[in-house]
Amino acid sequence: MNETDDIQLLRAIRQGDEAAFQHLYRRHRSGLYSFALLHSGMPDVAADVVQDVFMGLLNDSYGFDPLKGMLANFLYGVARNLVLSHARQNGRWVQAAGGDEDEDDGWDAVDPAAGPLARLLDDEAVEHLRRALAVLAPHYRDVVILFELHEKSYQEIAQICQLEIGTVRSRLSRGRAALAQALAPYRAIAKDIA
Repeated sequence: MNETDDIQLLRAIRQGDEAAFQHLYRRHRSGLYSFALLHSGMPDVAADVVQDVFMGLLNDSYGFDPLKGMLANFLYGVARNLVLSHARQNGRWVQAAGGDEDEDDGWDAVDPAAGPLARLLDDEAVEHLRRALAVLAPHYRDVVILFELHEKSYQEIAQICQLEIGTVRSRLSRGRAALAQALAPYRAIAKDIA
């Protein structure tokens, strides 16, 4: 993904180019949705966040300045703020029970050639990961999701979360430890099955 392309698309959008908006939307929606879903645990919140991010981009209500950083990082930062705002307005997260099976939640599909047991275990692993992420403190969750699942650099995470790089490293270390602890019961079950 090229930052220059994003900036060119944004300029075209500001001039009314609908195709440019659709291209930029397709380029970033999956990652933003996945981030918001993993952070909130709720598909409807994630979908609303993505919509709000792009509506704000359309009407320039978030005031993106290309001299201050990359558009992709800016979009993740806006998504993060919207998710946190939703959490503050609605108290603690309520974990979604199941969700729409047909909805694209940003997770990679299970290998269709895998046998039924492998598919079941993959689905179960994803669910355990979602639950483990849901119990992490939001400031750890941000960093772990962005680094481990979205492969953002320390510098990008620092920009998105408006943190110092040392704080990103510290939160990532603590978040990983907390995540490992939350996933420990699953690993014990997986060892018993193998």
